[in-house]
Amino acid sequence: MPIYALGEFEPEIDSSAYIHSEAVIIGNVVIGPESSVWPHAVLRGDDGKIEVGARSSVQDNAVIHCIPDVVTTVGDDVTLGHLCHLEGCLIEDEALVGVGAVVLHNAVVGRGSIVGANAVVRNGQKIPPLSMALGVPAQVREGVVKEGTNMLNALSYQARGPNYTKNLRRVD
Repeated sequence: MPIYALGEFEPEIDSSAYIHSEAVIIGNVVIGPESSVWPHAVLRGDDGKIEVGARSSVQDNAVIHCIPDVVTTVGDDVTLGHLCHLEGCLIEDEALVGVGAVVLHNAVVGRGSIVGANAVVRNGQKIPPLSMALGVPAQVREGVVKEGTNMLNALSYQARGPNYTKNLRRVD
């Protein structure tokens, strides 16, 4: 798998994390225990730092980047959907960022919230805990997500990592 140091920064990946062989991880990146990074996802910690907590999934073709002086932080039990893009933001525990969604500089997605597919969370926008953010730009519906709603998806991806580590094999 392509994991690159960049100058003095070398990715730190917990030994229990699953990183697909076609994911790319560069520079100042930390990936926590039992997390997973799927095919063609790119985590590029060049201008700053990226931190992914425990049991979080970075799904296929997701892009996580950073900005100077702001750590791009993904909490614990977070689901980052296919094709999403994060840049210099905070995604709190148990949140879900949907397919193709974008979360920009200094935005905060609160604990347990859902950013809908293709939504755009603007620079500095705050999504309160247990809320939905839908549309372009994202409009917030506060308090509509039930506690624990996103955990089924998070647990599903947590279980996939060990299965892929054990059973995935290339056949060509």
